[in-house]
Amino acid sequence: MLVVTHEMAFARDVSNHVMFLHQGLVEEQGAPSKLFTNPESERLQQFISSIY
Repeated sequence: MLVVTHEMAFARDVSNHVMFLHQGLVEEQGAPSKLFTNPESERLQQFISSIY
């Protein structure tokens, strides 16, 4: 199943795989536990720091 959301807590809690998109392109993807705690891309780091 594919779910599109801007609710990061929901995505973290219900997903087993997350894709972070920027301008329609996949910027980063992987397990929510990795992406939300240790993002590799600077853009995802900035995004996460702006919501938490």
